[in-house]
Amino acid sequence: VQLVESGGGLVQAGDSLRLSCTASGRIYSSGIMGWFRRAPGKEREFVAAIRWGRGSTYYTDSVKGRFTISKDGAKNTVYLQMNALRPEDAAVYYCAKDSSLDFTRAYWGQGTQVTVSS
Repeated sequence: VQLVESGGGLVQAGDSLRLSCTASGRIYSSGIMGWFRRAPGKEREFVAAIRWGRGSTYYTDSVKGRFTISKDGAKNTVYLQMNALRPEDAAVYYCAKDSSLDFTRAYWGQGTQVTVSS
């Protein structure tokens, strides 16, 4: 499985960005896909996830109400719509795919940089 992220960039606080993650390879219409982020000097943290089949979504508290994860099954793509961005959202965002929400055996993308200026 290969995961390719895109959509990162430099924005101002309050702006929006949409990240995309397209999966290829041995993909099955099951499991869960998610977004994580790592800011300089910090541990990687969970941001959001979506179950491929049922579409159930999960968010970390700090992004609830601002970020929306969605999927397009026909394109094997997951999106992360990020609104009202804050400087503390700046990080490298990684896409992941696994069979469970713990992401302990996940496939990872290469990451896309999100920079938010104040």
